[in-house]
Amino acid sequence: MMRNKKYLTLISCVALLFSTSNVLNVQKYKVKTIVIDAGHGGKDPGCIGYGSREKDIALDIALKLGEFIKENMKGVKVIYTRDKDVFVDLHQRASIANKSAADLFISIHVNSGPTGLYGTETYCMGLHKTEQNLSVAQRENSSILLEADHKKNYDGFDPQSPQSYILFSLYQNAYINNSMMLAAKIEQEFERENKRKSRGVKQAGFLVLWKTAMPSVLVETGFLSDSSDAAYLKTENGRIDTAWSIYTAIEEYKEQMEAEE
Repeated sequence: MMRNKKYLTLISCVALLFSTSNVLNVQKYKVKTIVIDAGHGGKDPGCIGYGSREKDIALDIALKLGEFIKENMKGVKVIYTRDKDVFVDLHQRASIANKSAADLFISIHVNSGPTGLYGTETYCMGLHKTEQNLSVAQRENSSILLEADHKKNYDGFDPQSPQSYILFSLYQNAYINNSMMLAAKIEQEFERENKRKSRGVKQAGFLVLWKTAMPSVLVETGFLSDSSDAAYLKTENGRIDTAWSIYTAIEEYKEQMEAEE
């Protein structure tokens, strides 16, 4: 009799485990936590042009984006890598996202380049395919030179050496498809809603994206080296529209991903 009771108890436990497993398996994917990263900050101004600094524009857009998410995506937690004018190491930005188990990582930047270049472009982690992509990554990655232990933290990585970027060819990003999907939606919104020139979705070796364990994108919101882009981003409405376009893309991504599960 005792043996039968033990047997029935074992069967019940297995049935409960199986039932619980089924419940867990049918739980739908949700975008619950979004980390927003305002590029540069503090002693690192980023690029400068026409009376504006990248760090200031990136922070303002990041904060506006966060407010849009808080107001319109109930239940979604927003975490900033910085919410004021301070310097944050690149590896710490990725660490913030990983420790918070974020579902998305959005890094906001402003571009700079040769005369004639203007418009937006959104990057995913990957191997650069053009010298221009490499140039953008080198400029953004040069922030590590302001960090106290950059050689130790990045295994001797030299942001100005093209050879250093070979390591990214060995890196397989498990989230590349989702990252590319979100990046495409962001560029579509810039072009459709803001009537901005979209320079498309690109890939390059950005250290801030390298070690993030979730879909991640780096958004270049315009060129401070271009008078038209700089004038647009200098205005409150320009930054509001930029933040709203990124928010709308995130909302579309969230709806699509959650509906597919």
